[in-house]
Amino acid sequence: MSTVTTHVLDTGLGRPASKVPVRLSRLADDQSVVIAIGSTDDDGRISSLTPEALQPGTYQLRFDVAAYAAASGQDIFFPEVTVTFTITDERHYHVPLLLSPFAFSTYRGS
Repeated sequence: MSTVTTHVLDTGLGRPASKVPVRLSRLADDQSVVIAIGSTDDDGRISSLTPEALQPGTYQLRFDVAAYAAASGQDIFFPEVTVTFTITDERHYHVPLLLSPFAFSTYRGS
């Protein structure tokens, strides 16, 4: 069974993005089922997002960037970032998000 963690960094300000609301959902049969809801800590991390181990399948992380921007006093072009990914095996999946006012990037972390 797999687990998922995330880490959000504000590259525009050069620091971790704290208090970013994050939602993890499983996608199947044209439906989205919310599995967990969390918020990044002071280090920009959610180290325990999955309430239990996840089965193989397609999942989605939704980052509420608008809430973070409002709390940090920034204007950010993308109000939301959604990352869809596939779990294929029993490894740990770390999905970091790098934010700036006009861009974002993500990758499969370790």
